[in-house]
Amino acid sequence: MNAKSAISKEIFAPHDERMLGAVQVKRRTKKKIPFLATGGQGEYLTYICLSVTNKKPAQASITKVKQFEGSTSFVRRTQWMLEQLRQVNGIDPNRDSPEFDLLFENAFDQWVASTASEKCTFFQVLHHTCQRYLTDKKPEFINCQSKIMGGNSILHSAADSVTSAVQKASQALNERGERLGRAEEKTEELKNSAQQFAETAHKVRFWQDKA
Repeated sequence: MNAKSAISKEIFAPHDERMLGAVQVKRRTKKKIPFLATGGQGEYLTYICLSVTNKKPAQASITKVKQFEGSTSFVRRTQWMLEQLRQVNGIDPNRDSPEFDLLFENAFDQWVASTASEKCTFFQVLHHTCQRYLTDKKPEFINCQSKIMGGNSILHSAADSVTSAVQKASQALNERGERLGRAEEKTEELKNSAQQFAETAHKVRFWQDKA
């Protein structure tokens, strides 16, 4: 079981919540250090998780989860309701970047994701969740790439793939139908030709017998 599946099962499932997405992060610092370096006492991994309650009306939240060195379990830390999120800053709209900022009503965090693609996926899920569960006071997304701002582009891509597959299958069936139609026409033509040939042969034989 990977870390995100374990977090979902250990942190959110017992509280009747569903984890929608998570991103592994570290705080941004001026000093260049290896990502999530290990070896020091009291070090830990940090995950920013997005979840929603199963009970209606559904409520979404963002939770900071940590896993301390030497431990296989996860610990729930700070949690914000999605309504408290005021701004999501993608830092650079022109390139794939792992850096991002989250501004809440009472907190401001600067993060670096483990990879730019993991950040992108988390942002897409976050944007889609905001559109779905927040009726007003939606957070501002700034300095984000267009593929992130699509929010549900993953779903759109899947839908486009299904649509494309259906169209191709329909086209194949139509082409097959046309081929079958042409085969039936040729069969009918051969049948008619054979029938005409048989009638002609019968007539020739009849006149030969008369002679």
